[in-house]
Amino acid sequence: MKNQNIYQGPFLLVCLSSLLFSASFNMLIPELPSYISSLGGAEYKGLVITLFTLTAGISRPFSGKLTDTVGRVPIMAIGSIVCFVCGFLYPILTTVSGFLFLRLLHGFSTGFKPTATAAYVADLIPKERWGEALGFHGLCFTIGLAIGPAIGSAVTAAFNIDVLFYSSSALALLSILILMRMKETLAEKKKFSFSLLKIGKNDIIDKQALPAGIVVLLSYMAYGAILTLIPDWTSHIGIANKGFFFIVFTITSLAIRFIAGKVSDRYGRIKVINAGLLLLVFAMVALGLATSYWSFVFASVLYGISTGILSPALNAWTVDLSHPDHRGKAMATMYIALEIGIGFGAFVAGWFYNDQIQHIPYLMYFTAATAALALGYMLVVVKKGKDNNIMS
Repeated sequence: MKNQNIYQGPFLLVCLSSLLFSASFNMLIPELPSYISSLGGAEYKGLVITLFTLTAGISRPFSGKLTDTVGRVPIMAIGSIVCFVCGFLYPILTTVSGFLFLRLLHGFSTGFKPTATAAYVADLIPKERWGEALGFHGLCFTIGLAIGPAIGSAVTAAFNIDVLFYSSSALALLSILILMRMKETLAEKKKFSFSLLKIGKNDIIDKQALPAGIVVLLSYMAYGAILTLIPDWTSHIGIANKGFFFIVFTITSLAIRFIAGKVSDRYGRIKVINAGLLLLVFAMVALGLATSYWSFVFASVLYGISTGILSPALNAWTVDLSHPDHRGKAMATMYIALEIGIGFGAFVAGWFYNDQIQHIPYLMYFTAATAALALGYMLVVVKKGKDNNIMS
């Protein structure tokens, strides 16, 4: 099984669908802070990301339960459909309240698709190749995250922001069309009924996946701050393209992510996660200290390396900890933690920043501290080999 060629058929299709999906929603990010300011809502910049992640987090228990009952493919499709619809609604709802409502609605997309996708990939790929497969899938998702902001800024500069919104819908539509060709992997499916939307306390969190969730929450606060602050920090340093940071860190992440997934399969998740967290601490400090083009590039590269190491290892660790019958719930638990981390990081960043550029370095140092806390948790609380022999 270790020598099986996993790079074919359904696996490649789901990776392509995820690339288009991530580009669809992330291409809006660099332009939204200035867009909400143009609507008269500059004081709500921190909510651009926070509201998105709020509904993404709220929807995770539902997406996890439905992924384990109705099937992986339908739940992936729901995420792409929400992105498709929202792209057409942004040019129509042009008030601050309308915009904030759409950010809430748009968040449901990432609440559904990534949860079901991770479970789908784990169904397709042999256990001993999960790190590699999830690393490659994450690589494709990250390519979308990278090209999205760059394309978004270019489209807005060449045309206008309404064309940007319609372009986002077009990419989401392509993601949906790919999903239509994919076969379901859940063996025992149930027909959808509204009773499945009833969520009990045992449907929200998979306790087995909590160690991974804690690390994800603490480490992804940095990304929430970055999404909120980087467009203005980039301009302050003198770089015209607000998506420049995303290009640099993603190219770097791509260079390490695939290798990091294989390394975690061979040498263990714990060692790889600890290395990634240490680099994340240094990256956020470097980002706060950046005052020139090259120091900014250095910080972006360092951040890319850290995320390229962390993402596949944390995803694979979550799958390691989960029971096969509750794989959707385990991934939902991890993503709930991710959304809380990103949302809280964005909220704190927007609240403390308040369009005062001199505040940004302190916010970067704050997220470096939360990453250091995650590393401390791994070193002190998580016991080597406690939950799964792959952890060691």
